[in-house]
Amino acid sequence: MRFTLRQLEYFIAAGETGSITLASERIHISQPSISTAISHLEREIGIQLFIRHHATGLSLTAAGKVMLREAKRVIDQAQGLYVVASETSDQIRGDLVVGCLTTLAPMMMPELACSFTADYPETRIRHVGTNQESLLNGLRRAEIDLAVTYNLHIAEDISFVPLARLPMYVAIGEHHPFARRKSLSLSELSDEPMILLDLPLSREYFLGMFTKEGLQPNIWARSEHADMILAMVANGYGYTLSNVFPRSDVALDGRRVIRIPLSGGHSPMCVGIATLSQLPRSRLVNTFVGHCEALISDAYIPGMAAPPVDCRAGVSALEFVADKANRHTTLNNVS
Repeated sequence: MRFTLRQLEYFIAAGETGSITLASERIHISQPSISTAISHLEREIGIQLFIRHHATGLSLTAAGKVMLREAKRVIDQAQGLYVVASETSDQIRGDLVVGCLTTLAPMMMPELACSFTADYPETRIRHVGTNQESLLNGLRRAEIDLAVTYNLHIAEDISFVPLARLPMYVAIGEHHPFARRKSLSLSELSDEPMILLDLPLSREYFLGMFTKEGLQPNIWARSEHADMILAMVANGYGYTLSNVFPRSDVALDGRRVIRIPLSGGHSPMCVGIATLSQLPRSRLVNTFVGHCEALISDAYIPGMAAPPVDCRAGVSALEFVADKANRHTTLNNVS
């Protein structure tokens, strides 16, 4: 065999992204190196893997599609050797695919991934940021090893380790009439223009809060992008609801965002680690879960500010404490 696993990884990245440029950004390898690897593979196996389109990227040939499927299988099998080595020795090593809710990822994942790989230099983390529905389906299809996310629509086939609570707040622009309020209720907000986070399961969660109180929100705009929503809020287009507490109180355009606690005794969202119940956790996965347990708590969440005291004051901890106790039983059963 005169090609390497690394060349197969470069080919997979190009095949999945349909672009040398995007593949380069995804795996942090120069474009010439990826192009050279693909050309070498084509010469070595004697088939054309891609159709090159001027200025529009790449398309897999029929043979290339088959090759992509088999290459991914080979890489998975090779990765299994690292898992076996890790399980039978004291060394933690191997690749870990960590999913993260797209609204949490920019704040939490850089610190989580960098601190983990610093502690375990023989590991590598590949991050997948997406919505809650895709994360749960990714766990079920074994496309990701674990997910850093909320306890939102967690079914019986998913195990969840709770780590920290994030109360709900209202985000508005600094010149909004409500900007000086100490708290706001859903009834006060229902007639105000709402900018809705339009992600699967997340939108149902936010809209369900109004439904439970017999209210109908006035949805003025929707977006899948949290940064866009905050910029619209900061510019005075309306308000949004959120559990995420960024360290900065300004939107990307420099305008300020005011965060006001939501009254009414709404249960906080819980951030934690989700895994597939029926799949035994590897030593690598359990090590990462332990790393997250040590780093994430109500007092500290990577990349985020602690929720304001007045936002936390009315939060009941009974359910959260019960979940915290149960997680140790869950971990002991799968370790």
